[in-house]
Amino acid sequence: MSDLDTATAAAVRRREFGAFLRSRRERLTPASVGLPQGVRRRAQGLRREEVALLAGVGNTWYTWLEQGRDVRASTKVLAALADALHLAPSERLHLFALSDSPAPQARETGPELVTEPIHRMLKSLTGQPAHVLGRRWDVLAWNRAAEVLFGDYGQLNGDERNIMHLVFANKAHRRLLVDWNELALLSLALFRADSARYAGDPDFKRLIDTLTRSSAEFRAWWPKHEVLRALSGEKHVRHPVAGCMVFEYTSFAVTGQADMKLIVYTPLERDQTVEKLKALLRETPATNSRGRSARKRPAASRRTSRTGIETAD
Repeated sequence: MSDLDTATAAAVRRREFGAFLRSRRERLTPASVGLPQGVRRRAQGLRREEVALLAGVGNTWYTWLEQGRDVRASTKVLAALADALHLAPSERLHLFALSDSPAPQARETGPELVTEPIHRMLKSLTGQPAHVLGRRWDVLAWNRAAEVLFGDYGQLNGDERNIMHLVFANKAHRRLLVDWNELALLSLALFRADSARYAGDPDFKRLIDTLTRSSAEFRAWWPKHEVLRALSGEKHVRHPVAGCMVFEYTSFAVTGQADMKLIVYTPLERDQTVEKLKALLRETPATNSRGRSARKRPAASRRTSRTGIETAD
């Protein structure tokens, strides 16, 4: 793209940015933001000076923003404008996108819920192992193909039902992974990148402390601060019944669920993986877990952590 094209595109974005601000301003009323109605009001919605007042910026400078002039708003100012205009989460993201600024993301807390459409999707993937991971890489839901390949996640509780715990602290799961060293290093770098926004979170800290105590490799590698972003690749599995199997894995973000992801493993033709998986599905008894999600226990003997994973009292 030439310098002229770049300048033109930037001008178009500034105009779109200003038009969006104006449209959000015009839909609000003084009463909706706690301001007096006043008299002789001819403008639709709020006045520019009222938005500037609410956002804590100068009236002239805010006017320039609406006019699409070549001025830059900081992340702090954009957040203040979003709050002043009562923007919904999707509108806030749109505002930041138009200004070419990354939107700050709040740290999610509370239980993580897998929706019924996701459960139905998992169930429909009969020939592809798949599971849903939460923000801390806890396994929140899975399908039967994942169960026959990796084992019944429903038999694991609390921090045990976590991918990092499975990789570094579960001996049976470790034996499944042919290229354990390579996969463990990769998983650690991806997990560190995903967990950056949750540094200091008690649930993350507890998991990291547990792995530091239980795994010499984790204890040696975690201080190196290696990071990677989500990617696709191959996973080689040595199943105790079926033998060597090869899968291609892909990660998908779950829309509307912060930091939740769907991981799908597609069996490859190598090592007769497709036929071996079919045989495992035929010959392995199905469990009774609802939708292959977290195993339930009597309410008196469980509590729910902020990650939504049930842990024993």
